[in-house]
Amino acid sequence: METVAKNKATIENGTASLGIELGSTRIKAVLIDKDGVVLENGGYDWENHLIDGIWTYSKEEIWQGVQGCYKDLADRVQARYGVVIKSLASIGFSGMMHGYLPFNKEGTLLVPFRTWRNNITGQAADELTELFQFNIPQRWSIAHLYQAILNGEEHVKDIAYVTTLAGYIHWKLTGKKVLGIGEASGMFPIDPVKKAYNQRMMDEFNCLLDEKELLWSLDEILPEVLLAGQEAGTLTEEGAKLLDVTGNLTAGIPFCPPEGDAGTGMVATNSVAVKTGNVSAGTSAFAMVVLEKELERLHRELDMVTTPTGELVAMSHANNCTSDINAWMNIFNQCLQAFGVSVDTGTLYKTLFEKSVEGDMDCGNLLSYCFYSGEHGVGLAEGSPLFVHPANSAFSLANFMKTQLYTCFGAMKLGMDILTKQEKVNVEKILGHGGIFKTKGVAQNVLAAALDVPVVVMETAGEGGPWGMALLASYMANNEENQSLEDYLNTKIFADAKTSMVTPDPKMVEGYEKFIAKYKNGLVMEHAAVEYMHQ
Repeated sequence: METVAKNKATIENGTASLGIELGSTRIKAVLIDKDGVVLENGGYDWENHLIDGIWTYSKEEIWQGVQGCYKDLADRVQARYGVVIKSLASIGFSGMMHGYLPFNKEGTLLVPFRTWRNNITGQAADELTELFQFNIPQRWSIAHLYQAILNGEEHVKDIAYVTTLAGYIHWKLTGKKVLGIGEASGMFPIDPVKKAYNQRMMDEFNCLLDEKELLWSLDEILPEVLLAGQEAGTLTEEGAKLLDVTGNLTAGIPFCPPEGDAGTGMVATNSVAVKTGNVSAGTSAFAMVVLEKELERLHRELDMVTTPTGELVAMSHANNCTSDINAWMNIFNQCLQAFGVSVDTGTLYKTLFEKSVEGDMDCGNLLSYCFYSGEHGVGLAEGSPLFVHPANSAFSLANFMKTQLYTCFGAMKLGMDILTKQEKVNVEKILGHGGIFKTKGVAQNVLAAALDVPVVVMETAGEGGPWGMALLASYMANNEENQSLEDYLNTKIFADAKTSMVTPDPKMVEGYEKFIAKYKNGLVMEHAAVEYMHQ
């Protein structure tokens, strides 16, 4: 009861911090106290749509989702503590990185939101990579912008502002056109020394614009870059009504810079210091390692982004991770329901994940590709999930489930192998976060085998990005000692963190290497499936 009373007072006094993150399938809110302790959660389920060949969410869906998520949080707070949220110490928004949201000078969205999931910017990404001598992935905002220019799209001439999903929401709630540096690094390359957009590359891009006779320049349409800890505006009267439709939330609450889900994942796993690394696993999977220095060579499989404080990060990103597992779980649940058996979702996942432990280390010669969407690292503009079990394979439930877990990290591993085996980057351990790690020791062991490195999972692993965003908001509001983000997290948040670490099982490492060899060789089947299914 003492804890409940303390938490109630924190909320009543307006000293709690709020983080909201818009993921691919769920929008999550986390309310914390100044020590990072979770007071309450909220959520809202949503899903992207493939419309006219574009993965998108409508503007109406975005705001329904944001409002629905906040309402769920507020309702839960009232039910648990008997308190109406009226004020907060700070707020921060994060979301799926990259993508394309262009607006005209009146603030009208010129084309539907093009998410990170779209692999439709191949020409632009290739040309810009060659021009900059810096890897520009297809999902980056600058690739989407330049592809629109190359396509001669009518809206391009009217662009006055381009931002990301998190940047858009932040703008509408505060009036500020800004981004955290980690999120900005997924729009356009960052100078890690100056902590700003790379001026050489910006000048080179503006020369391209001159050739196209466009009347705007890149520096005029990109958001301002801010670092973690800086204030990024306050909640306006209009923004308060937009976020909380009940009208209970008051204006004037300070906002921290909006960040991407990669940056919030780093914060949530305390992986913002040099030589630390983390893996975020959800609809997509990405491994991030904070570097001591720039890589020796350009690698198209590795993205160069930054932490929320601007430290250089190498990212191995895969567009696909858990969507196919979720689809199979839905099938299994339908099967159970057909027999009149009801199993809650958590039990279903836990039971089948644990079943995978009984499988052969090489998955019994089964093979699967979880590509719901295109996968840039293996040259796929579109996806088509594929499961193969040869006649001589050991086709069992255990091997099937192990195959689904192995393939979740397959595309990401290809990039990480370049980082560790070619660039010789030393990774002492990886911190994993995301719902896939909730079943203790299962996906964690698979990831350790895939990367051949110890994997740490914290008790807070399931909180993930929205908790990381709430921590960034709290860091801005409560950093009275003016600590660096690294020191703040180490001393204020993670000093007594409970973790579990697994070291790679040599037999599973060997089995995973056999699996990934088949995975590489079998990609020709996946390419053929995509070509056939999309005729």
